[in-house]
Amino acid sequence: MVKRTKFIVTLKLGKLLLSAAAVAVMVALAIGARYSGAYAVYYNLSPRLVPIYSVQREQKLVSVTFDCAWGADYTDAILKALEVGEARATFFCVSFWVEKYPEFVKKIDAAGCEIGTHSSTHSYMSKQNAREIEEELLSSAEAITSVTGKKVELFRPPFGDYDDELIKTASQLGFYTVQWDVDSLDWKDLSAADIAMRVINGVKQGSIILMHNNGLHTAEAVPVIISTLKNRGYTFVPVGELIYRENYYIDGGGVQRPAN
Repeated sequence: MVKRTKFIVTLKLGKLLLSAAAVAVMVALAIGARYSGAYAVYYNLSPRLVPIYSVQREQKLVSVTFDCAWGADYTDAILKALEVGEARATFFCVSFWVEKYPEFVKKIDAAGCEIGTHSSTHSYMSKQNAREIEEELLSSAEAITSVTGKKVELFRPPFGDYDDELIKTASQLGFYTVQWDVDSLDWKDLSAADIAMRVINGVKQGSIILMHNNGLHTAEAVPVIISTLKNRGYTFVPVGELIYRENYYIDGGGVQRPAN
């Protein structure tokens, strides 16, 4: 009887030790995941800073954006399509483009569209230090302001390339760093129909669409995109009217959400 009692006690003690060991392992894995990024992926959070890819909106609002760095051949046609479709857009301009085509910067501004900076030199800015980043942002913003007289608040990193230092420095200088969640791939010279379908099928409430002012078939696709999405109840607004300016957070997927 004594041996049986000792056996039961030993068995229970062994189970307790195994349970304790299992808890310890789970805690260690949780801590490791938290600092490795697995935690962030699972819980849709991020241990790194993230730009705005899209915005949580109850209304059917969407923003179409055009990156301006090389050429201006189709810019008038894009502005005409926006005018006819009663849509306003955001143009992200590199400062050397602004300096080469100031008349187009004025046209974009006069059309009621918004202008953000796309950097000064169109470099991979994650490779730059804080001082270099600051120079890129301030000089490019100043180039735009010198033409429009308006403050620049939005920034899109060239190539979509970024790191914590870039986003932190941009934020400290008063810029919102903006990416996209719908890529038209117009830079690949897709047909107008293919560009339009990629955008139309990818859009949701609060989407930010990436296009380029000098894409070969971009101007042809814009009227189709605007008319189709407007028929589905969407309203086109510049990014500055889509995003939240305060009381917000950006989740690990790049969705800007109201803090409440």
